[in-house]
Amino acid sequence: MTSSTPASTPAPAPAATSVLDLAPVVPVVVVSDLDDAVPMARALVAGGLPAIEVTLRTPVALDAISAIAAEVPDAVVGAGTVLTARNVSDSVEAGARFLVSPGWTDTLLDAMQGSGVPFLPGVSTTSEVVALLERGVREMKFFPAEAAGGTAYLKSLGAPLPQARFCPTGGITAGSAPSYLALDNVGCVGGSWMLPADAVAAKDWARVESLAREAAALRQDGRRPTGQRPAACVNASATCR
Repeated sequence: MTSSTPASTPAPAPAATSVLDLAPVVPVVVVSDLDDAVPMARALVAGGLPAIEVTLRTPVALDAISAIAAEVPDAVVGAGTVLTARNVSDSVEAGARFLVSPGWTDTLLDAMQGSGVPFLPGVSTTSEVVALLERGVREMKFFPAEAAGGTAYLKSLGAPLPQARFCPTGGITAGSAPSYLALDNVGCVGGSWMLPADAVAAKDWARVESLAREAAALRQDGRRPTGQRPAACVNASATCR
């Protein structure tokens, strides 16, 4: 990584109830050009979206996580598309403060639970949710949200499985996000609509900030269940009860 970094480690952000409560939207970021990582993150944070999921889909993803962690102290940067135990260790070493996977296995879940950082394992079926609850995990990624049944599916899970809480991701747009956020078992949504390809290509970070600000305003007054978790809880796993 060519970016200069300060000698000291940035101080962690204030404790939140969980990753799901940091903002109504978690930007799902694919960084192809390492030089974009820091200004992109600064624009998202300035717009009110501090939790940033950098997917491990490009060769520079880990360097991007390191750069954001070092140079954007108000960001809570995480790693997405975590598929292996090696992904877990590499991401945490790079500075990731939470982990997101599209699905899970026992091996991957063991690694995430042992990582020391919050994590959101991916689910798309009721059986997967029940299996995670058995392992003490109550906060999950619902993926691919639109293809897997969308708001109707998540709403149907609320009565039999009220202890499960979700971050739906996959096909969600600015138009559909409010319907997800209106559900009691949804803490936030993941999406990339605030990072249109043309704006990123043009390095139009002012536009990204504006779109991020619109996304941050999607939280609906009066329905946030933040009071349901102790303020000291920062782990999106068994300790968030």
